[in-house]
Amino acid sequence: MARVLNNLLLFTIRLTLKIRVLGYWSLIYGYCALCTAVALLKLWWSIILRPSATFQWGIRETPPACLNDTSLGTHCYVRIKESGLRFHYVAAGERGKPLMLFLHGFPEFWFSWRHQLREFKSEFRVVAVDMRGYGESDLPSSTESYRFDYLVTDVKDIVEYLGYNRCHLVGHDWGGTIAWLFAIHYPEMVTKLIVLNCPHPSVFSDYALRHPSQLLKSSYFFFFQLSRFPELMLSINDFKALKGLFTSRSTGIGRKGRWLTAEDMEAYLYAFSQPGALTGALNYYRNVFSSLPLSQNDVKSPVLLLWGERDAFLEQEMAEACRVYIRNHFRLNIISGASHWLQQDQPDIVNTLIWTFLKEGEGRKTYRN
Repeated sequence: MARVLNNLLLFTIRLTLKIRVLGYWSLIYGYCALCTAVALLKLWWSIILRPSATFQWGIRETPPACLNDTSLGTHCYVRIKESGLRFHYVAAGERGKPLMLFLHGFPEFWFSWRHQLREFKSEFRVVAVDMRGYGESDLPSSTESYRFDYLVTDVKDIVEYLGYNRCHLVGHDWGGTIAWLFAIHYPEMVTKLIVLNCPHPSVFSDYALRHPSQLLKSSYFFFFQLSRFPELMLSINDFKALKGLFTSRSTGIGRKGRWLTAEDMEAYLYAFSQPGALTGALNYYRNVFSSLPLSQNDVKSPVLLLWGERDAFLEQEMAEACRVYIRNHFRLNIISGASHWLQQDQPDIVNTLIWTFLKEGEGRKTYRN
């Protein structure tokens, strides 16, 4: 009798797990279908209102002058032997000084760290990378090439190529996700971790599934699972949707912030109008659901988490929840009036808070390359 009950219990557990998995993927693809329907309606409405302009967009042939501003650093390239990929990065500050590595988010590239490159080059070797699929770095065509483990290994390979065995790691948005994961898997290589507007990956997955409001804000995750159609929607009307992410009242840089100049905006349009650029960036999302949940969660490095109060994509409650996974000093700063694009929106405040965090414990510790 006991054996029958045990078998029945085991069967029930397995059935429950299968139902949960089926429900999980049904939710993802059901929401994807809903987002697609909404996008199609927007497309048809655009065609009705602006039939001649809807499908007009073009490749920017010449980079704006701000991308070649020498005060930001030197443009460099490295080809990683293991992956075979070539990465582009901008570096400033003296070689041999402690490394500060910057990882950007979506839809950005190295240029999003321009204010920080100028600020921290006096005491650090600052390096802002175009992550795989972005900017002048290689754009693997396979969606499989954007798995979390590959993206984390890219960071390790770049740090080692630069001649370091540890760094101060700074990440925003998707770059923040990769920074969290790198600190989890290579704790010995992270002196201090600084993340902007990006929760710990486990916090995000747990919170989104329990809060419909966050699931709604993350609806673009589901829409981006489609092939080619998201690229079209981001391109129509000469990249109107892309511009709107940075400039609209709902998602753009806050009113108290430092607005993008026309030349700054042109830098983004130059980068993302290039062939394959949008696909490379969107491929990060096309692997996310198969990469969670994480098998490891704990972060052993000191962590600074900066959060824009007016983030249109991520709810602020997730910021405090990250504390659960941090086994070291944790500092959280919520910046009033700031948007998701924190390091561009409020660079002076961001830079001051980063300096304070970096200087903490300086009398007790020495930097090591």
